[in-house]
Amino acid sequence: MFFLAYLPVLPLKILRICLPQRSYICTTSLDNTNEGRGKGDECMQKKAWIAVVCLLALLTLAGCGKKSQEDVITDLTNQVSDMKGYQMKGEMTLKTSSGDQEYDVEIWHKKPNFYRVSLENEGQDHVQMILRNKEGVYVVTPALNKSYKFQSDWPNQSSQAYLYESLIKDLQEDKEAKLKETEKTYVFETKTNYSNKDSLPTQEIAFKKDSLALESVKIKDTKGNIIVSIVFDEVKFNPSLKEKDFDTEKNMTSMKLNEEELTVSDEPFSVQYPMLEGLEGINLIEEKEVTTDTGVRHVLVYGGEKNFTLIEEKARIESAIAVETVAGEPVDLGLCIGIFTDHMLSWTHNGIQFYLASTDLTAEEMAEVASSLTNAVMK
Repeated sequence: MFFLAYLPVLPLKILRICLPQRSYICTTSLDNTNEGRGKGDECMQKKAWIAVVCLLALLTLAGCGKKSQEDVITDLTNQVSDMKGYQMKGEMTLKTSSGDQEYDVEIWHKKPNFYRVSLENEGQDHVQMILRNKEGVYVVTPALNKSYKFQSDWPNQSSQAYLYESLIKDLQEDKEAKLKETEKTYVFETKTNYSNKDSLPTQEIAFKKDSLALESVKIKDTKGNIIVSIVFDEVKFNPSLKEKDFDTEKNMTSMKLNEEELTVSDEPFSVQYPMLEGLEGINLIEEKEVTTDTGVRHVLVYGGEKNFTLIEEKARIESAIAVETVAGEPVDLGLCIGIFTDHMLSWTHNGIQFYLASTDLTAEEMAEVASSLTNAVMK
C-alpha cells in the first residue's frame, strides 16, 4: 500500500506504459464472500506491483539523463572518429605584463592531415599562418613575403590549444582529468602537453553539450591563473573543404591581398630583454651592438647556471615570395609561431627578428624565454 501513494504523481507517459487500457476495479464492498474478498486482495496486489514497476521505471529514467565522465570522453572520441574535418573561429587572449594581447584565430582541418591555422594580431592587421598539405608543413608570414617549409609531423608531437582532436587526445591520456558540468556545457580540467607545459601545466576545456563543439580553452600557470584564453564563436563540423584550400601559394597570395603592407622604419628599435622567471642563476653578462649590411644587430649574452645568446634585428621584407626549407619544427609561442632548429629558436614579432641560441637550455626552456619576450621589458 505504501507504493500506491506514489501512483498519482507518476508522469502520464509512464502510467500509460505501465497501465493497460483496461481498468482494475476492486469491488470488495459489493461481494463480501471469501471469493470476492480474494479477488479484491488480488486486485490490490496487482495495483501495488504496477506502482512498484512504475516507480522503478521512473527512477531508472531519472538516472539515464546524466552521463559519466567516461561516457562524455567516449562521445568526444567518436565525434573525432566520425567527422571529416572542421572549421573554427575564435579570439585568443594572452595575459602579459603590459596588458592583454588579443588575436583572431581561425582553424581549418580536413582529414587526414590537412591544416590551416591563422593568427591575426588585432589592431595590427598582420597575419601568420601554419599550413600542412601534401608537400609538408609551412609557417607563412605574408607581410614579410616569407615562408618556411618543414618536413615535420606537426601537429602530432605536442598539444595544440586550437585543434579539436589534439584536446581530445589530452583528455584521453590524462587519467586524472576531472569533469564538471553546467546546464549547457561539459568542462574538463586536465594536464597540458605544450612545449612550455612546466610553466603552463593545466587547462580548462569546455564543450557544448548539444553538439560537442569546442566552446573555450583556458590555459593556466602553476598558480592557477589563466594566461591564455581562447573563446570560439564559430564551429562547423564536416565543412566542404578541398585540398586546394590548403595550398601554400594560394594562401600566401590571398592573405597579402587582404593585409596591409608591413613597413620597416629606419628609426632605432628598443631592445627587448627576457624575463627569466624559473631560470635561476642566469644573468646578462654582455651586450653589444653590431652594424651589418642590413642594419643594426643587438647581441645579448647571458651566462651563469645556463648560457644562451639572444640576437635582435629588424625583420627584412623579401622583394619576392621566398620559401626557405629548414630542418626543424614550428613552435607555438603564444603571440607568434617560432622555428626550432638544432639548438636555435627564431621568430618574428612586431617587425623584429629574434634568434635564441643555446646548447644548455632545453627546447622547453627556450620556448619560455622566447614567450617572455612578447611581454618584454623595454630598456
